[in-house]
Amino acid sequence: METRVPLLGDFIRRHREKVTPQQAGLSIQGRRRTQGLRREELALLCGISNTWVTWIEQGRPVQPSTAVLDRLSQTLQLSVAERAYLFDLAGRADPVADKTHAQPPRAVLRIVQALDTPAYVLDRYWNAIAWNTAAAAHFVGWMDQPPTPGKPPPNLLEFLLLNPTARAFVADWEGRTRRIIAEFRADVGKHLDDPQMARQIEHLQQKSPIFAQLWAAQDVVEREGGRRVFQHPQHGQVVYEQSTLLPATSTDLKLVILLPE
Repeated sequence: METRVPLLGDFIRRHREKVTPQQAGLSIQGRRRTQGLRREELALLCGISNTWVTWIEQGRPVQPSTAVLDRLSQTLQLSVAERAYLFDLAGRADPVADKTHAQPPRAVLRIVQALDTPAYVLDRYWNAIAWNTAAAAHFVGWMDQPPTPGKPPPNLLEFLLLNPTARAFVADWEGRTRRIIAEFRADVGKHLDDPQMARQIEHLQQKSPIFAQLWAAQDVVEREGGRRVFQHPQHGQVVYEQSTLLPATSTDLKLVILLPE
């Protein structure tokens, strides 16, 4: 965090100097030495103190809230990439960015549909929000029904924990379940302030004693690919190599691809 503070201050200062008072909606009379906003003008527009702006531009260890970062982003007229960089430097999650990419980008959807092997997209709650026909045929009981308006999307954790067919379908169900819940906990750390995430965890704890037990264990691991073995009700044992990709513009999403071994 200490190494980011000077970078954050320099980033804010340079973008402050790029925005003219007229662009920011200020009416300025007379000539000015610089075209950009002054510190006190940025402070006024963002509803923060001039001292705070001075300190952060000097690289002092201040900790801006998400609300302050949001106002800075709007006042400095940052692009989507610049706003994301601002929040990253401050070590904060951007709530606006979280909502922006609730649906897969068109390019990701095209990849999913172009593949003839199972492929699907998970959102931050591990809902399947897009999948292809191969995934629908493979994941019987999870993705074999088309999306229905007004109905929650099929959730990986609910299928694994609450659908009785999952135990027979997923080889080494106990080991995979333990691993997947630990991977899910790693994801949750990024979204601790999300009320919907809290409701989902509470729901799973109430409905699944196994989830409640494994969740309480506090195990955390990174999501990994590798060999996946399934016992399909029609095709018998099926083995895939799984890869999980994060779209560059929507890192809340996961593109999961299963390739025949």
